Amino acid sequence: MHNSSLDTSHSARSLGFIFDEHFTFSDQITALAKTCYCHIRQLRCIRPYRDSSTACTIATSIVHTELDYCNSLYYILPKYQLSRLQQIQNSLARTVVKAPKFYHITPILRSFHWFGITQRIEYKLLSLTYKVLTTTQLSYIHNLISIQRPRSTCFSSVFTLVRPPSSSSLRYSFRYASP
Repeated sequence: MHNSSLDTSHSARSLGFIFDEHFTFSDQITALAKTCYCHIRQLRCIRPYRDSSTACTIATSIVHTELDYCNSLYYILPKYQLSRLQQIQNSLARTVVKAPKFYHITPILRSFHWFGITQRIEYKLLSLTYKVLTTTQLSYIHNLISIQRPRSTCFSSVFTLVRPPSSSSLRYSFRYASP
């Protein structure tokens, strides 16, 4: 307006989440990693003075809440971005059990009943979809889901969600991800 120019920005923060111009979430994951590794270092400092159960509770309440915040937005991320998030969780698990850096992580994650990052993202989407389908809350999201009506069979109480045709912009939407 009035011959003024606007400065463009590579990224923008909204509700604590950093969106970049290409939706790669690189800046978000970098900031998240910085925060989480800071918490993990602090946990490492107090870990000798806490039992395993307390360390697990601290890890879950501080670092997992950071990893889970808006994690359904990570649904379509490439594997190299998801592996950065998985490395954070692996480091957290090793810190809780005081394991060496290259110790195999799968038994540790199973012992804590922690999902991997990909499974956590899918769980978040599935629980949101279930909540939308079973309650009257979130009607604005319910309108995004298309339900295929059951045929008259012995499984007529079962219904399925219809996935819309894939397009480049639709892949990032709840409408596409929920089915």
